[in-house]
Amino acid sequence: MNNIIWKVKTFDELSTEELYQIIRARVDVFVVEQNCPYQDLDNYDQLAIHLWAEKDAEVMAYCRIFDKAIKYPETSIGRVITTQKARGTGLGRQLIAYAVQIIENRLKTQDIRISAQDYLIKFYSDFGFRDTGKKYLEDNLPHTEMVRK
Repeated sequence: MNNIIWKVKTFDELSTEELYQIIRARVDVFVVEQNCPYQDLDNYDQLAIHLWAEKDAEVMAYCRIFDKAIKYPETSIGRVITTQKARGTGLGRQLIAYAVQIIENRLKTQDIRISAQDYLIKFYSDFGFRDTGKKYLEDNLPHTEMVRK
């Protein structure tokens, strides 16, 4: 995919337009596509590092990153999406690779815990995440807790 711009910002650094585009992309994927009504605005965005790829001011891939002791004792990555337009382009793999780099470089750790939708276990294992065996339903979707050390 050409003309991709990668951005990394804290909540306070986000412009109103960037925040709007991020929320729009998350709602498009999680609520509309996955038919999963859930509380997206959970008061954690203010504590996150936001990482995304955009093309022509539209979010193509996104995740939020948390330091230790916010979501888990370890750092974590969440709200991971690749929009419909960007699927199959490799942006999702780049997104996770960059997220891991940000955690290692900015947050100075390799310990990461995630809540992965079950169909993505293989995808995350390619980045060194291991299945903890903890399985659960989150918003009626099967998830597995995974760690990377």
